[in-house]
Parts: sequence; C-alpha cells; structure tokens
Amino acid sequence: MNDTMTMDMSRDLGLLLPEIVVVLTGVATLVAGMLRRHAVAMPTTVVGTLVAAALAIPLLGKETTVFMGTYRIDDLAVWAKLVLLPTTALVALMAVPEVRGTDREATVYSLFSLTTVGALALAGAGDTMFLVLGTVLASLGSFTLVAYPRDERATEAAMKYFVYGSVTSAVMIFGLTFWFGGSGSTLLTDLGQLEGRTLAATAGFVAVVVGLGYKAAAAPFHFWAPDAYDGGPVVTAAYLSIVPKIGAIFALAVIGQQLPAGVVDWRTVIAVLAAISMTYGNLTALVQTSVVRLLAYSSIAQSGYFLVGVVAIARDELAMQSLVVFAAAYAAMNLGAFAVAGAVGRDLGAYRGVGRARPGMGAAMAIFLFSLVGIPPMAGFFGKVLLFGAAIEAGYTWLAVIGILNSVLSLAVYLRIIVPMYQQPEMERPLGQRPWLVWGTALVLTLTIGLGVEYLTSMT
Repeated sequence: MNDTMTMDMSRDLGLLLPEIVVVLTGVATLVAGMLRRHAVAMPTTVVGTLVAAALAIPLLGKETTVFMGTYRIDDLAVWAKLVLLPTTALVALMAVPEVRGTDREATVYSLFSLTTVGALALAGAGDTMFLVLGTVLASLGSFTLVAYPRDERATEAAMKYFVYGSVTSAVMIFGLTFWFGGSGSTLLTDLGQLEGRTLAATAGFVAVVVGLGYKAAAAPFHFWAPDAYDGGPVVTAAYLSIVPKIGAIFALAVIGQQLPAGVVDWRTVIAVLAAISMTYGNLTALVQTSVVRLLAYSSIAQSGYFLVGVVAIARDELAMQSLVVFAAAYAAMNLGAFAVAGAVGRDLGAYRGVGRARPGMGAAMAIFLFSLVGIPPMAGFFGKVLLFGAAIEAGYTWLAVIGILNSVLSLAVYLRIIVPMYQQPEMERPLGQRPWLVWGTALVLTLTIGLGVEYLTSMT
C-alpha cells in the first residue's frame, strides 16, 4: 500500500513540475530580496518561468488528473502554461525600468511568479477548491502589484480592486456550496449529479460567473479594471490584462464542459455576457483620452470575444482550439501594445508623431492594434475567425454577427491611437526607455502565430 501511494505521489509531482518550478522561482526571488540581492530577481524570474514552460511541452497530448482528480493535466491546462509562463517572463523584462533599484524590486518579481501560479491553478482546476485557491492566489498578488508605487493614485486603485475582489470572491465561495450540496462532491466532473437540482445548479453557476467574470474583467464585473490598470504601473496593467484573465476564461470553459446544459441554460447567459462585454468595452473605449484606460476597456471587449468561444464548448470541437489560439494571440498583441504604451506615455496626445520619430516602434504598435481588431494576416484575425466559426457551428450565429460588428467598431477605437502616431508632432517629446526586446518579441509572435495558424489551416 505504501509503495503504491509513493508511486502515485511521485507520478503526480512529476506531472506538476511546471507549477513546482514556478513556485520555487517565486520563493527564490523572495529570498534574493531578503539577502538584498535584488539584481538576481529578474533573471531568476525569466529563467524560472521559461524552464517551467519547457517542462510543460512534454505534457502536450496527456489527458489525466493528479491528486484524486482535483487537478487536470490536459491540453487546455498545458496550453495555459505555454501561453502564461512566457508572458510572465516578458512582463518581468518589461518591469525592469519600473522597479530597478527600488527596495521592492525582488518582491515585485516574486509576485509575478506566484500570481501566475494562481492563474495556472484556475486553468487546471478539476475541483471547486482549486477554483477558490486559484482565485485567491491570483487576486492577492494582483492587489499588491497595483499598490506597488505607494502613491495616492495606486493606493486608491488597489483599495477599489481589493474591495470589489473580496466581495466577488466571497460570492463565488458561497455559491459553490450549492454545487457541493447538490452533487455531494467538490469535483467538477461530478457536476452531472446536479441533474434535477435546478436551484442548486443555478445558484452555483451565477456565483461562479461573478467570481470568474471579475477575474476575467468581463462586463458587468469589470468595474475595477480601468482604475486598477490606470492607477498602477503600466507593466502591472499589462500583466493583469492577460494572465489572470486567461486563467479565469479557461476555468469557465472547463465548467462549461461539465455543467449539464439541461439543468441551467448557461450558454445563453454566457452569450449575453459576451455581447454586453464586447459592445460596452468598445463603445466606452471610444471616448477615452488615456491610452491605458482605452486599452483597459479594450481588454473588457476582448473578454467578450473569449466568452464567444466558451459558449461553443462541448458543442463544437473547434471551440477548444479557438480559445487556445486566441489566448496565444491575445497575450502577444496585448502585451506588445502595453509595452509601447509604457514607453510613450498614458496621454493620447503623447502619441502624436511617434510613428515618425520611431518608425519601428510605431509600426509595431500599429500591428498590435490592427491585430486586436482582427485584420489579416495577423494572429488576432485567425483567433477571431476560429472563435466565430465555433459559435456558428454551435448554433450561435447571432453572437458571431455581434462579434464581427464589434470588431469593425474596434477599428475606430484603435485608429484613435494609430492616426496621431503618423501626424506631424507639435513638439518633440522624449520617449521613456522600455526594453525593445518585449515589444519586439511580441511583434514576432503576433505575426508568426497568425502565419502559423494560416499554414496549418491550409494544410487541413
């Protein structure tokens, strides 16, 4: 018996190596801070997260669970690692000018690693307890990252974020008790036991949508996002717009696979939220004068596109692939856009003439924004094509149409940045120094993901 348990534990830990390496990376950076070796924190974070991503590659194709079914090792969970871990490494590089030489330098890098662990826990959750654990881990680190500058603006934004996050997380935890009471289990695979228990299924689902919708910054659970993005450092906004969001969306997709549609019409609820999030995000972004707030509302709209893919889960095989492709595309193009914003500034007026002064940076920003619109041959186009195709195949043509119309509307949003970049500047403005490696890598990924998906689809 003991030998069997030891073998099972060894197997489980082997499958969890990527997560273990990320946790150790976070701990190592904390120790570096305690020893006043802040300079090693950034390289440790970059190397640790990339090593963890490399360890995840052999897990592709596996369909199993660890710890008695509570944590999944499948394509969705593994792809979450392959998207979020390199993103965290790039965010760490982007943070260098912001935190270098400060007394919290190592702490910030540690928070990036440990918050990513929370997002990975959400993406791999096979049990409601992992939904709670992932949300709490991702939230606590996010609150602290927003408050990092220790000024009034960041503190106010972090407090709003904290209060909103605490309430929504409490609602989710309370609602999950209905699922446990109705099914007699905390495993997501046992949600089928809710057949005939409509009240318990509905109460739990509503609570989960509130909790995960908040992490994904989907309307109408988005109210914290614009203030948190704009109040904290730009690098924090970039991180929050990608890592916790994708973790929450993937968790919602897994719930959609397991929750009986006959008990609660969850697809219609998610479809309505997707339409609201896309439309509200784009319309509100149209009137913003701060580029960071504009990108915040853009992120809310992008959550709506993600939800289009969630609607089609378990009805169309394309849905899972579309979520993975769009997640990779979104991570690249959104991180690139925020990296350029960190160099140029928050005010929309600061972008006037940037494309003339720095042609490379200007062209990269234009590509990121056109990719967010969904213009071919960039990654965002193929991500949206797959999402809308999955929705149509699942019988939600009306939602795909709303998504297409919102993509057209988003062109007007992003042109508010692109057009001034190529106008004659009124005066020369110095540009902040941000690692070109971040937006340069994001640019390569935005183009190669699009071309790679185009090649693969043409071969099938």
